[in-house]
Order: sequence, then structure tokens, then C-alpha cells
Amino acid sequence: MKSRLPKYVHGSTDRHGHARYYFNRPGYKRATLPGLPWSPEFMSAYQTALDGGDRISIGASRTVVGSVSAALVAYYQHPSFVDALAKTTQQNRRAILEVFRQENGHRRVSTMHAQALQNIMNHKTPAAQRNFKRAMRGFLDFCLMQNLIKFDPLAGTKLAKMKTVGLHTWSEDEIALYRARHAPGTQARLAMELLLQTGHARVDVVKMGPQHVRNGVLSMRRQKTDVAFDIPVLPELTAELARHPVTGLAYMMTEWGKPFSAVGFGNKFRKWCREANLPQCSPHGLRKASAVRHALNGATAPELMAWHGWKTISEAQRYIEEANRLKLAQSAGAKMRTMTRDPSTGVAD
Repeated sequence: MKSRLPKYVHGSTDRHGHARYYFNRPGYKRATLPGLPWSPEFMSAYQTALDGGDRISIGASRTVVGSVSAALVAYYQHPSFVDALAKTTQQNRRAILEVFRQENGHRRVSTMHAQALQNIMNHKTPAAQRNFKRAMRGFLDFCLMQNLIKFDPLAGTKLAKMKTVGLHTWSEDEIALYRARHAPGTQARLAMELLLQTGHARVDVVKMGPQHVRNGVLSMRRQKTDVAFDIPVLPELTAELARHPVTGLAYMMTEWGKPFSAVGFGNKFRKWCREANLPQCSPHGLRKASAVRHALNGATAPELMAWHGWKTISEAQRYIEEANRLKLAQSAGAKMRTMTRDPSTGVAD
């Protein structure tokens, strides 16, 4: 006789001593189940609750119709949030919007205005301002689409200028230093070659495995944007992969035999960078170095987009411009070296 209750089922005894059983699944309304556990009557009602059931709106208990909080509840369940954004993007934007909700959830969404949003942004760093505006952009587009607001309050806001150029791009000298410190066949070397030779982000690199390679082509989709990429496995990466036995579905495995998480891999890679005396370097810097390498070898902006999985040509164009700058500087230096000068005067002939 079965003694355990089915999943999500909880039992209690009422004041008359009768046993009562409930289907209590997180995110769903509680349902009373008839009969005894595992009986045909009970299991029929249980299966109905398991297959269907009434979902509870996220945060519904603390919302007021027409409020910012109510609008956010609806937005979190709309396809423009659930289907159009990657899971990590959903998490990041929701974290930002929940802070906004804590302070403004009780206000009417229709009363949002540019000055109020500007005041919020003024207390943030330039980078945080951009993250806030991106998160609010999706939310306000939803509000406009649902006629919850009549105008776009972000239209009148301004961002503070960024004083940083972003994460450091690895130079060829830094790549050589890392390789000198971490020999072929080591996990540290494999990590660097995966990042550099594929040109993809750590969140995608930690998922790469032999199942993604067919006839020398690595085929995946970027987690962040869901853009597909199909790229040939370059010779240097092929040689490094041959030095490592396949032990799972991912090339990069922890010491416990599990695939790395993106955060864990990032922490480990920064440790390897410090060991190579390269504390300024990061995984993303190798993605940028890959783009510069391709551009220096004549790759066009559409080719860079196809290789690195970018959606817009502007993302690729910046690396074309960087490569052109480097080429022009080298050309200028070559011209200076070819000039003949009088050793006594330093004047060119």
C-alpha cells in the first residue's frame, strides 16, 4: 500500500477528525481533492489539477488596478517579456524593475512623467542609467501598447556621458603572455582558446561540447539574443581540443565533473589571468580581440555579424573602425621608418 502523497499534495485533519487533501502547487490556486490518496476518484482530480489548474498572477495580491505594480504584473506575463527576452535578460531587467516597483508600485501608471524618471536616473551611475532605461523601455512599450499611458515618459530623459570605454580588449602581446604561462593541454589554455577562437561569450562557451560540432562546424545559438551562429572550428582550437579527452557534454568541466556555470567560469578564468600577470584581462576581452582579429584580416561587417552572432551592423562596425585605425597607424609608422635622415642633423633627405 502506498504511504507517500503525490507531488504537490498536502493533507490535514479538520476539527471533526476527517482527513482533507489539497493540491497545493506554487504559483497555482489551491484545489481540494476528493476521496483517499491514490484512489481512482482522487487521482482523476489530481491529474486534472496537475495538467491544468488555475495560475495565480505573480504579485496579484499586492496590486491595485491601474497602478505601476499591476502594470508590471501584466508585463511579466506578456509575450514581449516571456518570449522575446532571454532568461538572463528577464532576470536582469526584472531585478531593476522590482526596485522601481518597491518605490513606485502604488502610484498610478498613467501619471509617470519624464521629470520623475529623470530624477531617478540622476542618482545612478552612467552605466546603471543605461540599464535602467533599457529595462524601462520594454515596460513602457508594453504600457503604450496596452493604452495604459498616452505618451512615452522616457522620451524627455537624458543619459549622463560614459567615462569608460568598456572592458579591456586583449592585445596580441597579452595573448602571447597568457599562452606562455598556460601550456597546451591545460584547462586554462583550453578556456582561452575556446573564447578567442570562437569569439563568443562565456555564457555560451561553458555550454560548448562535441555535440555542437558536425563536419568541423560549430553550431549553436547565443543565449543572450537567441541568434544562431555556424562557424568553422579553427585549426588552433582543433589542436587544443585534441589534447583533452571528452568527459561530458561540455568541453569545460569542473574538478567535480560538472559543466561550469557562467559565473564560476568567469571567476576561474580571472584567476588564470592573474597567474599570467594579466589582471586587466577578462573573458569578454577575448571576444573583442576575436572581432578585431577578424577585421584586421579583412572580414566585412556582415561577416563579423555572422561569426559573432550580432543582431545589428553597428556592433560589427566598431571593430571594422578599430581595425582600420590600427592599419593606418601601422602604415604611418612604416612610412616614417622608410625615410632616410642625415645622422648629424636628423633632417630627411
